[in-house]
Amino acid sequence: MTENPPDLAIMGNGRAIELEAVPTLTPDGFGRAILEAVAAGQRVAALFGAAGDRPGATQLYVVLADDEQNQLLAGRTEIAGARFPSLTPACAQVQLFEREIAEQFGLKAVGHPWFKPVRYRRSWTSRDAWDRAPDQPILPAVGDFYQVEGDEVHEVAVGPVHAGVIEPGHFRFQCHGEKVFHLEIALGYQHRGVEEALIGGPDKRSLHYAQTLAGDTTIAHTTAYCQVLESLARCQKTARAQSLRGIALELERLANHVGDLGALANDVGFLPTASYCGRIRGDFLNMTALLCGNRFGRGMIRPGGVGFDVDEALVAELLRRLDAAKKDATVAVELLWDTSSVMARFEDTGPLPQEVAVELGMVGPAARASGLARDVRQDQPSSIYRFAHLPIATYDTGDVLARAYVRWFEIQQSIEFIREQLRAIPTGAVQTPLGPLASDRLVVTLCEGWRGEVCHVALTDGQGRFARYKVVDPSFHNWPGLAYALRNQQISDFPLCNKSFNLSYCGHDL
Repeated sequence: MTENPPDLAIMGNGRAIELEAVPTLTPDGFGRAILEAVAAGQRVAALFGAAGDRPGATQLYVVLADDEQNQLLAGRTEIAGARFPSLTPACAQVQLFEREIAEQFGLKAVGHPWFKPVRYRRSWTSRDAWDRAPDQPILPAVGDFYQVEGDEVHEVAVGPVHAGVIEPGHFRFQCHGEKVFHLEIALGYQHRGVEEALIGGPDKRSLHYAQTLAGDTTIAHTTAYCQVLESLARCQKTARAQSLRGIALELERLANHVGDLGALANDVGFLPTASYCGRIRGDFLNMTALLCGNRFGRGMIRPGGVGFDVDEALVAELLRRLDAAKKDATVAVELLWDTSSVMARFEDTGPLPQEVAVELGMVGPAARASGLARDVRQDQPSSIYRFAHLPIATYDTGDVLARAYVRWFEIQQSIEFIREQLRAIPTGAVQTPLGPLASDRLVVTLCEGWRGEVCHVALTDGQGRFARYKVVDPSFHNWPGLAYALRNQQISDFPLCNKSFNLSYCGHDL
């Protein structure tokens, strides 16, 4: 059993608390509370900056997840100057968060071992954490990269423009022959300023921003956003709406997991599974389109419930399609496990040890493939997942095979979950009106998207508007895991290893 650090507010997933209830610690006390919590087995779900109470000051907020106790903890501190002590040397989980704070608020994390921008953009304030001229533009992937020196060590730069239809990202490899010593990943090309755009909301655009944070994770991000509003408005969703939300979320998981297994098959030249899974992914996307008219689920999740209902005929059609898709997916995917050439490529490729996954704060299937039973649906459940149990799939090798097999187990569990919900869907309405949003509140919502934990944090002002809105996509936690997994691997295995994580560029860049 973990012990909570003193002086932190205890809260639940999707339960707003008064801002006054969030303790303001000294900077040293704030850092000590984070380190003690992580040492006790908790993890950093979010660490971000916000405008301070005094002119020129910045407040830092932390949200810690205690998965053993199924609760969240929150604290804050105020930084009066332009510097704060880095926790990264003692806690690798915060290294990207600290660089992001510097980028957005101009605070320098003193002692950070590799202090460079995350998305390569101007900071929100006039303060300058990067020691550059005020008029000097910041461009993605422009800056120092870590270099390995030695005889016959060479550098390979990949991207940001890639072959095929794929989002931009830059990968810098330090290699000796085919062996990768080090990989550094530079992103930021997909930055849109979504968090800034949400400030002052909610308004008529806010739901659209949530739906387009990461297009393949529309349902998860929109669910987290709507749960923020529902918590602030003290809105109780109907049982029918909660069931339909769960169905939509699991359909999103199915489409992406099946697509990933097909893509992994394609990366090793195994065309039967690659071809079939591409089509079966479309079958699951079409089921989502049956629900709401959009294959990615836009319009399905609405504040207070869902935007579309089902009738008996639609339920019967979904069950028929679900049975057919499961049969086809089983045949296509099990070909992978029965083909020795595929298994030879999957096994021992891109391993991520469990202790490293813990140190980096990994989430989702990538964490579960390294033996961590970490899943919001079990650890911080909300909505339908408080009443419906899904077994958590884990593997212990942390390699491409593990990340593939965890997906296959989750495909089977998601199909069974959807079947159960459709066959016993509650009666009633699917929408509950929202009242006014509470003022001066902090709310955190977590949702287990198909890549892992989606985290939304909102601070409201005296009028109940968003004073700060923070989004943490699972890719923000997991990109460093991909970089680690390439160490001592063949550079030719990078596409396979990359696809086994299948992280989001736009979800990271926001």
